[in-house]
Amino acid sequence: MGELKTRPTTASVSGFLAQQADARRADCEAVLRMMEAATGERAEMWGAAIVGFGRFAYVDSAKKTREWPLVGFSPRKNDLTLYLMPGFDGCAESLAKLGRHKTGKSCLYLKRLADVDAGVLRELIERSVQAMAPRRIRR
Repeated sequence: MGELKTRPTTASVSGFLAQQADARRADCEAVLRMMEAATGERAEMWGAAIVGFGRFAYVDSAKKTREWPLVGFSPRKNDLTLYLMPGFDGCAESLAKLGRHKTGKSCLYLKRLADVDAGVLRELIERSVQAMAPRRIRR
């Protein structure tokens, strides 16, 4: 297995967000504030399109230790994708109250923040950060 393409860069988060359409940019900025508050970390770009906060360590299939953001998001073409690393086991009640969304293994897909309950979203982000705390890398 080669080097990961998605790793921290020195690219400007604000520059990246400035490239987004107005409505999507406002949603991104709101999620940025939620994730900064939950992690106590500043945002940094991971690869060309992921805004990440904090870091945790994991071991990949080749037994190599890697790093990934504790939480993050990316304004993709069709959805605002949030990366909540422990996944959604035990979150059925919160997800039922969240509003319009889809999930993947560790991804929460939202069309617009207006479609979801911001308080429930904040809880899901905070839960994710707390679950990853034992694996958190302090810099």
